Amino acid sequence: MAAGGLATAAALHVVWIRSPWPLGSPAELAEVVVGTDQEGLPPAAATAAVAGLLAAASGMVLACARPDSALGRARPVRAGLWAVSAVLAARGLGGLVVSGLDLQQTPARYTAMDLRVYSPLCIALSSLTGYVASRTRRRAGRL
Repeated sequence: MAAGGLATAAALHVVWIRSPWPLGSPAELAEVVVGTDQEGLPPAAATAAVAGLLAAASGMVLACARPDSALGRARPVRAGLWAVSAVLAARGLGGLVVSGLDLQQTPARYTAMDLRVYSPLCIALSSLTGYVASRTRRRAGRL
């Protein structure tokens, strides 16, 4: 589930390089997904970088989830997986605090999506990724 969620998020970021789908316009994408006006949308290169990082994170989850994977037992991969879990947890918990306490001036649609979708999804992906990382460590210790 973690790998699939991260891969889906990566694919969506790839789509956003050229299209505001599933929203109707770049202005709506900026408002609902980024919490800013259209001028505040990240450049395509930044969106591509996020897509690449999410895809790499998905690959690390897949590598670590296989019991016989030498790559998944490698310390840098396990450390990367823990880093992914930490970043997602920080994004998720930070989003709940910032949006929940209305600490930033963001459009109401963004705040609602952050509280209902973005932050909980990040926390769920963080938990799943952390679970895979913890299971990998236990397996690596037994081998």
